[in-house]
Amino acid sequence: MPPFESFDFSSFWKTSDYATREYVDVTPNAETLAEVEKRLGYKLPAAYVALAGNQNGGMPIKTAHRTDAPTSWAQDHVAITGIYSIGWEKANSLCGSFGSQFWIEEWGYPDIGIYFADCPSAGHDMLCLDYRSCGPAGDPSVVHVDQEFDFKITAVAPSFEAFIGSLEDGANFDID
Repeated sequence: MPPFESFDFSSFWKTSDYATREYVDVTPNAETLAEVEKRLGYKLPAAYVALAGNQNGGMPIKTAHRTDAPTSWAQDHVAITGIYSIGWEKANSLCGSFGSQFWIEEWGYPDIGIYFADCPSAGHDMLCLDYRSCGPAGDPSVVHVDQEFDFKITAVAPSFEAFIGSLEDGANFDID
């Protein structure tokens, strides 16, 4: 079954000038996808590519995902600001100025995969496609990496598609 076959994207993305300026890029073609994967050293999950076919990067309306372990953000969830586009033109794209390699090289995040979503903490925690168990061509899980807790890695979702499908409204949670 193709990724997101029954997913309704009509109310997934938040529209804003900031999202358009910092995250949203044109739909990637095969050449762009190949170049991004080459630069990153990983094959992107089919679900990530499918999401970019709907809209390539942006700020989702639902920004919270439940966790089984506490993080520096909350006891029971993580929050994201935006999802990086496939490309290098936007600052918040996978290969952009604040892309995956930036977090590894400049902030010291562990080199375990692709950092694809930033959090409201402005860099003190990130979401990552974790390729440690599947290898660079496999289907990665999603983890939260917490710079504030010595780069603690917390499992979030078994796949990117599961992550997107389980995002919730942040108002469902108490951040105290």
